[in-house]
Parts: sequence; structure tokens; C-alpha cells
Amino acid sequence: MARTQGSHSDITGPRIREAALGLFARHGYAAVSMRQIASKVGVQAGALYNYTPDKQSLLFRLMRDHMQDLIAAYEALEKRDDVFDALRQFVEFHIRFHMQRPDEVFIAYMELRNLTPENFSEIEKLRRNYEDALESILHKGQTAGVFSIEDTKIATLAVIAMLNGVMTWYRSGGRLSLDQVEQIYWDMVRKAVSA
Repeated sequence: MARTQGSHSDITGPRIREAALGLFARHGYAAVSMRQIASKVGVQAGALYNYTPDKQSLLFRLMRDHMQDLIAAYEALEKRDDVFDALRQFVEFHIRFHMQRPDEVFIAYMELRNLTPENFSEIEKLRRNYEDALESILHKGQTAGVFSIEDTKIATLAVIAMLNGVMTWYRSGGRLSLDQVEQIYWDMVRKAVSA
């Protein structure tokens, strides 16, 4: 098949991923066809297969890239020794990082069910890696006697679920600034784990 005029490999691949991300987030993975993605990018449907073997691979790459970016950004932070400071840093980082990527967050949580078992397993490992960073902070606080947590794994999942909620309702220019929202969430997390 001929390449659509103006299509270049160095820009078409990222455009395909961007189009798929937006379409999956708005309509759901199952409802989006490769033909729709191609139409959004402005290429012939067959041309997509020069960049991805199939729709499943595209979904997996979007999720994997998001998780790898998340982990790399968190690991790049200068870690804090005090457990309260470390926990606050995690809360603020999680909110700020994800607020800039609402489509990625939606897909990362809502489309897990559409991954093949092999792809799910790899994404689950990456998620555990990120969750382990928070659980380590909670465990240190528990060991030091400053956090009162019955089960650090459940507390980890609960905190992340609470922080993810911000992405569903927060709008810039609303009643509260993002700084105010971060402070409120930090207070809730701190009170939830403090001894």
C-alpha cells in the first residue's frame, strides 16, 4: 500500500500512539477499531501495521510507556529520610504527575481487563514496582511506630486509589487550586496513617 502523502515514519508512529490514546480514553479499547485510529492519523488502515502488529500491542505499549515514565520520574526524585516527608513527597508527586496525563491514567486502570494474560502480567509487575515504593514508606513508618497501619499493602492500594480520584473531578480554574487540593489530600493521607 502506498503511504499517505505527508506521512513520515519518525512522526507517524507517535501520532498513531497519540490517536489511539485519545480514542481508547474516550470510547474504550473494545469500541475502537484500527480503521478509526488510521482515520484520525490520516493514514490508510493497512499502514498502521508498519508501526504496530495489532491493537493489543498498541494498548500494551501505551500502558507500559506510562508505567515506565511514572517509575522513572519517581525514582529521579531526591528521596527524603523522614517518613512523613517521604509520604508527602509521594502524595504530591502522584497527584502532579497524573494530573498532566488524564488519558494515560484512565487507560492504565480501566483497560487492564483488555490485556492478554502475558501483557497483563508485565503491566502488573510495573504497577507493583511503583506500589512497592509507597509500601516501603508506609512500612518504615509502621516499624518506627509513627504510622498505625494494620496492613501496609491494603493501605498502599487505598492511598493510591484515593489519590487517583483527583483526576476524575479536579478542574483547573475551579473552587480550589491544585496546591490546595494537594494540601487537603496530604492531610487526609497523613491522618489516615498516623499513630
